[in-house]
Amino acid sequence: MPDAVRGHLDGRVGEWSGVMGLFLCPASRLAELITELIKVKPAKPVALSLVIDTGLGGVPKAVSIVESRSELLALRMVEMPAPSDVDEVWLERVSEFVPEDVIRVVEPRRGGSEWLDGVRRVIEHGSWPKLRCGGLSQENFPSVDEVADFLSVVSGGGVAFKATAGLHKAVRHTDEQGFTHHGFLNLLVATARSLSGRDVREALASTDAEALTAEAKALSDQAAHAVRGVFASYGSCSLAEPIADLEELGLL
Repeated sequence: MPDAVRGHLDGRVGEWSGVMGLFLCPASRLAELITELIKVKPAKPVALSLVIDTGLGGVPKAVSIVESRSELLALRMVEMPAPSDVDEVWLERVSEFVPEDVIRVVEPRRGGSEWLDGVRRVIEHGSWPKLRCGGLSQENFPSVDEVADFLSVVSGGGVAFKATAGLHKAVRHTDEQGFTHHGFLNLLVATARSLSGRDVREALASTDAEALTAEAKALSDQAAHAVRGVFASYGSCSLAEPIADLEELGLL
């Protein structure tokens, strides 16, 4: 936690602070975060995304703790996994527990057509769906087809989404363990294509950094704004790695 807080606060005032998003913290580690922030005394409250790992019933207490430390934390987003049978009753409770001015992000469990039905229900309920793009095992990595289907639902639903896990690099690649990771630049270009009715799967599967970079640079201001409104956020364990990739590709 000390390293994470220091890295975030340094990034917040660094050269690339404009790409810095929210600080993500599991509800189960909220006390650690507060203890650390009391020590460092940030100049302004840390914009927080609270990741609920204590079950839906733990949301009110976690939100209350954050709101009681408004000199240290500003709650901007609450993220949580959905049950396999995510329904209106569960989603209604999420709305009740999370303040109206806070973004709700819900991750339906991936797999089969029921997953996409869950994504649609999340959208209809006014929350952002979350797309998990990687993890510690092969099944955590969605296929190109699954990501394309997700983008089709989201871009047609007029809502933003958040991506998470496995997106440290800009371009699709295979790591030392043999896992093929999606690239955040691939996802950005694929979102643009989804909004304009072009080939999404080709963009997701591409390992051609030069072509993806050229396509991203060619987006008009209007198209870029539309993409940002859909692919609105993604979580990364590192600020340095994505920045290094973007610099190398000439995208910053």
